[in-house]
Amino acid sequence: MVFAQNWSTRLVFKSNFMKLLLTSVGLSNKSIVNALAGLVEKPFSECSLAFVPTAVNVENFDKSWVVNDLVVCKALGFALLDIVDISALPKEMWLSRLNKADILFFEGGNTFHLMHWVKKSGLKDVLPEFLKTKVYVGVSVGSVIVCLHLCMSTSKKLYDEDGSQYANDGFGYLDFLIRPHLNSPYFPEVTMENMVGLSEEMSDSFYVIDDATAIQVIDGKVDVISEGVWKKFH
Repeated sequence: MVFAQNWSTRLVFKSNFMKLLLTSVGLSNKSIVNALAGLVEKPFSECSLAFVPTAVNVENFDKSWVVNDLVVCKALGFALLDIVDISALPKEMWLSRLNKADILFFEGGNTFHLMHWVKKSGLKDVLPEFLKTKVYVGVSVGSVIVCLHLCMSTSKKLYDEDGSQYANDGFGYLDFLIRPHLNSPYFPEVTMENMVGLSEEMSDSFYVIDDATAIQVIDGKVDVISEGVWKKFH
């Protein structure tokens, strides 16, 4: 039997006055769903969710997992489930639609493509103001980009993304990094053994989380919500 495990600490960084739920594969279990319910502080039937799929646009493999994430969101019974691709819409359109949402759900995919469009669209500039009243949910790279930088997505030991043409900086909301997909068959290099080796090469603090784990940040307080395996390094 798997039991939910909670672990918390406190940090003082740019995440103050923000509510973040940073996952590996989204709303994958009851503990993570309950965490989201606690963050929005009202029934899902009274909430609107904006699903941002932009990171997946350049990926050329099967995308059934994106559909699965949408099905999970639909099953939770949100009052409104919108799909808002910031790379396909003019600013005035995506801005008004994100402004209506209680939850901003950033799907996974390619780290650098998502970061490029978050900057180019102008969303990076307005997001801190949005997050004073909205909940940010990250899936995989949607979680990675809120951290200090994106170097773990360029590590050839872990991942095969070419970010050489892009800047390596993240949002800087947190003073640590996140490496999702621990022990996932789709990411065979993301093992605890390899994470230990990586920690010996890096000075930054980072969390490695599996697909049953999320990192919740409420006004600077960090909690790990897990029905699986995770570890913090440094």
